[in-house]
Order: sequence, then C-alpha cells, then structure tokens
Amino acid sequence: MASTSPTKTTVPAKLSMPVELLPTDLARIVSQAHPVLLLSAYYLRFPALVADPVSTLLDSLLPLAAIQIAYAFICLPAVGTTSKPVEKAKSGEKKKTPEASSAKALTVIYAILLSLISVPVLAAVQVLFGAPITTHIPHTLLSSAYVALLAIFPLIYVHGSDGAKWREIASVYSPIDEVFGASVGCFLGAWLGAVPIPLDWDREWQKWPVTIVTGAYAGYMVGKLAGGWLLKGKRIEFD
Repeated sequence: MASTSPTKTTVPAKLSMPVELLPTDLARIVSQAHPVLLLSAYYLRFPALVADPVSTLLDSLLPLAAIQIAYAFICLPAVGTTSKPVEKAKSGEKKKTPEASSAKALTVIYAILLSLISVPVLAAVQVLFGAPITTHIPHTLLSSAYVALLAIFPLIYVHGSDGAKWREIASVYSPIDEVFGASVGCFLGAWLGAVPIPLDWDREWQKWPVTIVTGAYAGYMVGKLAGGWLLKGKRIEFD
C-alpha cells in the first residue's frame, strides 16, 4: 500500500531534498501561470488534434518546447546551481551570480538533447503497454515527444545525470516537489488516458493518441500543483 510521509527533520545524506523554485517574484508568478498557459493552449488546439492528430501535434511541438524552456529557465535551478538567494555584494565588489545565463542555456540544450533521446524509449514503453506496433508510428513518436517535454525535460534540467538522484526517481522515492510531482502525474495521466480508447463509444476523440496526450497534460497539471503545494517534501512509501 502506498502512502506519503513528511520528510524528517534529519534526512540521511544519501537522500535528496525537494527542488525549490528560484527565489524571485517572477519565478513565483510564472510557475503559477505556467499550468494555465499550457491548458489554455491545449484546449484551443483540441478540436484540431481530434481532426488531425499528427499535423496538430507536430505544429504544437515547438510552442510546447518554448513554454517548457521558459518555465525551466525562469523558475527552476539548473543542475549544479542553487536556488538560494544570492548574497548582496559588498561595496566596491561585483555581484557574483552562480546561475549565469550562459550556463543555464547550456543546461537547457543538454536537457533538450537527452529528452529527445528518451523519445524512442518512451515510444517502446507505449508499445509494450498496447500502442500499435505496425501502424500509427508517427502518432506514437509524437505523443512520446510530448511526454518527454512535459515529464523528462524538467527532471534533467534540475538533476542532470546524477545517478543517485535518478535511482531515487526510478524507485519513486524522490521527495515530492513541483518537478517530480508533475512528472509522476504526467506518466500516470498518460497511462490512464488509454482507458477510453477500447471502449465502444465510437467517438472521434477516442482515436490514438488523443486521450494519451490529454491524460498526460491533465496528470502533469495535477501532479505539478500537488507537488508544489499539497505534498511538497513528502515521499511515497510502500508499506
């Protein structure tokens, strides 16, 4: 049975702490506006997605990437940096910024490239869970690209290739935060999104992969809000 328990005051060194947003007013505003922007854009494109999934997903891929990159750049600490406020420089000294824009830009490129590499892996996972293996290949690859941008990209941006951290993530024992919660929610939402497909309702929106992408978006939003507000700092434990 899974349960959540608050992070103890004394956390073993091998366990990580939840990701904190950058300590700026802009980061807080963008973090709250981010899910609204994503859902609004998806809602406006939903009729086109139902009518022509491949073209719509392809056309919307770059805008989604731009939104995710802006969210990460403005709100999240890049791997190897800190989210703590920068101390004010003494008089006559230049202000030191540990999160230089150039370093964050390189982290964005790194995270995007690794996210793209994960697309075939995510597509293979979808096939194992029942996606068409000989048809609808562009549909499966594009839906996997959306999951990669929503769930994988932010995780790589904040954690890089830290093996210990990724073992925590893979075992679902990472402390819940906005990034991890959104990723877990995205995967769960995509999985649950497959439920309506085999039902004999004869609806256009049931075709592959409309409900998968819809579930990924919905789960991402729920997980992001829960991780940032309701369950932050807790860990999923299996009794």
